[in-house]
Amino acid sequence: MATDLTILCAGGGTGGHLFPALAVSEVIRAQRPNARIRFLCSDRAIDARIMSAAKLHGEPVDFEPVPAKPFGVRPRAAWRFLKGWGASIRAGRSAIRAAKKDGPVVVASFGGFVAAPIVQAARAERIPVIAANLDATPGLANRWIGKHADRVLTTIPAEGRDWEVIGPIVRAEARAPGTPAACRERFGLDPSRPTLLVTGASQGAGTINDLMLAFLSRHGPLLAAGQWQVIHQVGPARTGPAKDNRDPAAELAAAYKAASVPAHVAPFIDAMGAAWGAADCAVSRAGAGSVAEAWANAVPTLFLPYPFHRDQHQKKNAAPLVDAGAALMCADLIDPARNIEDAGEVLRGMVADPAVRERLVGNLGKLGEARGAEAMAAAVLAAAAS
Repeated sequence: MATDLTILCAGGGTGGHLFPALAVSEVIRAQRPNARIRFLCSDRAIDARIMSAAKLHGEPVDFEPVPAKPFGVRPRAAWRFLKGWGASIRAGRSAIRAAKKDGPVVVASFGGFVAAPIVQAARAERIPVIAANLDATPGLANRWIGKHADRVLTTIPAEGRDWEVIGPIVRAEARAPGTPAACRERFGLDPSRPTLLVTGASQGAGTINDLMLAFLSRHGPLLAAGQWQVIHQVGPARTGPAKDNRDPAAELAAAYKAASVPAHVAPFIDAMGAAWGAADCAVSRAGAGSVAEAWANAVPTLFLPYPFHRDQHQKKNAAPLVDAGAALMCADLIDPARNIEDAGEVLRGMVADPAVRERLVGNLGKLGEARGAEAMAAAVLAAAAS
């Protein structure tokens, strides 16, 4: 197939950068079937896993890992960053020069430590950059990118910036593909029973896993009596010299079984659209992607923002939904004994009282559609045509 345009999608390190890039690429491919879409991502294992499993209109994704590393102030981290920065710029310029032979090239930036050196490569090669900001508080990379991109769009209002707000970016595979009953059956669950989704996003969340262990110990009978079942994305096992050598999937699966609560427990869930579609309510981190998916699927969600970010940007990501009465939020207090007394009680109320869930669903319906992918795609294609 002849190529009339190349889009280089820059971002990675977590699914929070890759999934929005896939969402926008789906829209571009539908409108420009001959466009070549390449992903420049990180060399982390999670990127390879996501990219290898992804499809664009049934075709494998074209991706290239680059050696970018996060910025750090300690000498070893700073050296890794600088070494990766230069090598990633060279990789980006090489990809751009190769693509220029076939037609126009646009870099679509989705933020993070991978995107910044690719944006610098685009500057050096004098090609347009359209950037998507995904968090309420732009990170260091996005603040830098925002000064150099031709246009910056943001999914939610960004602190201290007047960037154009486009709404959540959500990929097709993160939207419910069928009825709740059909979605539950995909996970081997009873199609008629209420379902709780628990997710720490692509990396998992140890403190949420520990909260659920405490919740099952205290409120397992409540879940069992209400005939609840659970879909739980736990993240990878934490092994190695600096880890605690726990296998959260095995640990949680055993706990659900002991509490007589049917559960699908997995380190990673590819079919997140079906997981959201199966859910009557959810417990989730508040990364931009998770907030967008809860919004798009109208699932009442208790958000537990990642507690170790200095700027607490996940709390700000979920704030628009919470302020609209469309979601609940608690601080992640890290210690499961403290979390069970706070977030655990909020979760108990959500699963025990249908009126709570109905109120949240009603307010979610007032937020409007999640159409950010279409807006970002239009901006990228406009840049290619200019």
